[in-house]
Amino acid sequence: MVLASLLSFPLMAVDWPPISLHPDNPKYLLFRGEPTVLITSGEHYGAVLNRDFDYVRYLEALARSGMDLTRTFSGAYCEHPGAFNIARNTLAPAEGSLLCPWARSDEPGYANGGAKFDLTRYDEAYFERLRDFMREAGKRGIVVEFVLFCPFYGDEQWDLSPMNVANNVNGIGGIPREEVYTLLHEDLLRVQQAMVRRIVAELAPFDNLYYEICNEPYFGGVTLEWQHRIAETIADAEKALPARHLIARNVANGREKVGNLHPAVSILNFHYAHPPDTVAMNAHLPVVIADDETGFNGTSDEAYRTEAWDFILAGGAIFDNLDYSFTVGHEDGTFEYPDTQPGGGSTSFRRQMQILSDFVGGFGFIHMKPDASVVVGGVPEGGSVQALVEEGRAYAVYVQGRGPTTLLVEMPEGTYRAEWVNPVTGEVDKRAGIEHAGGPCALESPAFDADCALRLMRVGGER
Repeated sequence: MVLASLLSFPLMAVDWPPISLHPDNPKYLLFRGEPTVLITSGEHYGAVLNRDFDYVRYLEALARSGMDLTRTFSGAYCEHPGAFNIARNTLAPAEGSLLCPWARSDEPGYANGGAKFDLTRYDEAYFERLRDFMREAGKRGIVVEFVLFCPFYGDEQWDLSPMNVANNVNGIGGIPREEVYTLLHEDLLRVQQAMVRRIVAELAPFDNLYYEICNEPYFGGVTLEWQHRIAETIADAEKALPARHLIARNVANGREKVGNLHPAVSILNFHYAHPPDTVAMNAHLPVVIADDETGFNGTSDEAYRTEAWDFILAGGAIFDNLDYSFTVGHEDGTFEYPDTQPGGGSTSFRRQMQILSDFVGGFGFIHMKPDASVVVGGVPEGGSVQALVEEGRAYAVYVQGRGPTTLLVEMPEGTYRAEWVNPVTGEVDKRAGIEHAGGPCALESPAFDADCALRLMRVGGER
């Protein structure tokens, strides 16, 4: 059945190889011939596994907002309504609405409605939905981070998993949830590896894809040895295929210096990476660094906007906000969530993320390196600064705090153009032409309440 599905359309459905590390700077990505930074504010990972979710309408909304990434879970994990205090959680399908790689059996008794699962058979309707999701995302230039597994934070999630012995007809998974993602149980490991191989075969044609081994493996007993085994399974499954896809490992919440990088891994994912210290901590590695999830810091746009700008201008290449305005029935991102929601997201916030994307995209960022030391004065009291720099040619500077201020930027002699960009509106609030003799250059900002951005380019030096 896998071979038949692959032969139904060419192995490379587009003219480009899969998204990859940029050959000139592996801190960034190359997608369809262009240097790429991925920035998004997307739904809570249920677009494929929740059969009630209209993913075409969702992808249209992302594309209208200039978002170029979505993150989705395989269906091996799902949640119950009310989990993590999320209203209308897309990762919590209604009764009978879960789709996952495994087929249903004829035996009733799945915990959330319908028949139990047969872990030796696959659901062709699921894979058709998955392929169509990938096609629709690809048409719109949207990259999919496909998350294979997720730990079970509590028994309530494990109780819903098809891998739990109570939910399958195979007698597999009669174990504590903390042992699911270890090498302790060969029968379950074989099921997991077989699922990975089937998914890899199905998704082989798509250029707009990279894999994440496991979401937040620092919870629920997930072992590094098991993660390495899954990475090796992906790599082995792609050996006979015409193209290879990037593999991401979720490292930590916040920050961590990685010293045991598996050779198959090219993206290091961090959650809630604010301040973005983890970028500098892992600067020695030739990989992309991602702030792969944020969205548990209240509903204010400002908190997530400043985190995104801070991370990307510190040298990160991927930012992904959890956007709770996407729900079943509101796939256009218009759900007005309650004040009790753990995080935010809205049309207005996605507009702010598009401003960030456009700002970074206006530079030859693959030639730039994070270097906030070029700002030698003028950072507002209690504030902070990040900068991407191509010395003497281009400076992308982001300042948090309140202004106006006079920023002092160290740069060589030359003629420059300065533009102060408003991260909320996208407007250039102030412009100046500068004849600079070298050394610290005083640049007067406009007024700002929380943050501002400076685009500083040598005249005639744009790439």
